[in-house]
Amino acid sequence: MARVTRQRVAIADVLAQTDEFRSAQQLHEALRGSGDAIGLATVYRTLQALADQGEVDVLRAPDGEALYRQCSRREHHHHLVCRGCGRTEEIDGPSVEAWAEQVGAGHGFADIDHTLELVGTCADCARAARAD
Repeated sequence: MARVTRQRVAIADVLAQTDEFRSAQQLHEALRGSGDAIGLATVYRTLQALADQGEVDVLRAPDGEALYRQCSRREHHHHLVCRGCGRTEEIDGPSVEAWAEQVGAGHGFADIDHTLELVGTCADCARAARAD
């Protein structure tokens, strides 16, 4: 288990205050805005440690940047993310789980792991787009 440091607590606190995925830079800016002088490299290292321990989920933005979120669920799940506002819903995908196992087995693979993120437009953003 990783050592609990002041920086780790501060980063976890910022993550707990948002339901959206955030980049390390966004989290760093939020920390600095609240007067915390944590370096960007420390934010990256801490986020990686939290991800390795399953305490945060990681999503890749279209540009490849890693985005982080502290999910309410520790068990395996997927995300439905609004491309407009970043709103995120945690979702189950039992048919995805079965499909992944079937595809793996069909190619002679075992111990299948996967990541699936669904990206769309939430009702509020769709309504706002229609109003423009």
